[in-house]
Amino acid sequence: MGGPATIPSKLNRREAIQSVSASTALVVAAAIGLAGEAHAAPTSTTSQRPANGFWPHGARLAVSFSLMFEAGGQPISGAGGVIPDPIQQGLPDLPTNAFFQYGTDEGIPRLLDLFDKHRMKVSSFMIGQAVEKRPDLAREIVRRGHEAAAHGRTWENSYALDADAERRFISDSVESIVKATGQHPVGWNAYWMRNSPRTLDILQSLGFAYHIDDPSRDEPFIIPLKGGDFVTVPYTFHMNDIVSFPFDGWNPVAYEQTLRDEFDQLYQEGGRRRRMMVVSLHDRISGHANRVRSLDRFLTYARSKPGVWFARKDEIAQWVLSNRSNTPVVTRGAPTVTGLPGSAA
Repeated sequence: MGGPATIPSKLNRREAIQSVSASTALVVAAAIGLAGEAHAAPTSTTSQRPANGFWPHGARLAVSFSLMFEAGGQPISGAGGVIPDPIQQGLPDLPTNAFFQYGTDEGIPRLLDLFDKHRMKVSSFMIGQAVEKRPDLAREIVRRGHEAAAHGRTWENSYALDADAERRFISDSVESIVKATGQHPVGWNAYWMRNSPRTLDILQSLGFAYHIDDPSRDEPFIIPLKGGDFVTVPYTFHMNDIVSFPFDGWNPVAYEQTLRDEFDQLYQEGGRRRRMMVVSLHDRISGHANRVRSLDRFLTYARSKPGVWFARKDEIAQWVLSNRSNTPVVTRGAPTVTGLPGSAA
C-alpha cells in the first residue's frame, strides 16, 4: 500500500503549470470501448439556442465559484506557502501552518459574508482532516446554503495510491464531511486535479455524480463510465487564485480586469452556446481583506447583468443530466491510452 507522493514546493508546481499553458449520481446504462475521444449529442456548440435556453430560466451564463477548505489538512512540515525556502530537517513549518490557519480563522468567514451579500451559493471542496479540526465551520458553510464537496482525506497527492488505498482516501473524506455537516458529497476535486486512471470509476461507485478535475472546456459535459453517465463540471487553472494570482506580483487592478474580461467574453458567447465561468478561491489566499474587496467589486458588476446564474456545481451537474439533449457526451478511451480523464475499463 503506497502513501501520498512527496509534495513538491508550490513555486515549482506553479512554474510547471504556467509553462504548460503556452443530490446522488444518476446511473444510465452505457459502455465505452473506443480509444481517443468521440462526441455524441453536441448540440450546445451549435448556433441555435434551445427554446428553454442553455441554463435554468433561460440564463445566458452560469458562474460557479469554488471555495477550497484546506486549512488543517496540510502536512505539518513541507506544505507549500508564501515562503520560497523549504523548511529543513522535517521541522514543523510554523509560519506556513499559521498562514494556512488564517484560512479558517479569517478567510472563510469573510468569504461567507461576501457570498451572503451577493445572494450566491458556492461549492466548498473540503479536506477531511480540515473538517475534523473545524467541524463548526464546515457546518456553517452548509447552513448558509453552500455545497459540501470532497477534496480528499489530506492535502496531498493520491494518484499513486493502490486501488484500495485510493478508495479509503476518498471515502474517509466523505465520512468526515457527512459526520460534520450531514451532507453527503456528490462532487470531487483531487489535489492539483491529479487523479489516477481509476478515480472516476471509484467515485461513481461511491455515489459521486461529478468531478471537476478537467480544464478542457468552458461548459460541462457527460462522460459515460461503465456504471453510467458521469458529469465533468470543468475546473480552471487560469482563474485559480493559487496559480494565477499568488502573493508575489499580486495586482488587484489586473485581477479585477481579468475577472471582467473572462465574464464579458463568456457572456457574449452565451447567446449562442452553453457557457460557464469558473473561479477558484482558496481559504488562505482569497480570504484576505483586500482580495475580498476586489471580488466584491467584480460580483457587483456581474450581478448587474441580466441572465446570469450563480450556481453550485452540484446544481450544474443535476441540470446537465436533466437536460442531456443540450449537453456534449464525450466518450473516451482509457486514461492510460488517451491521457485524459475517463474510465479505466
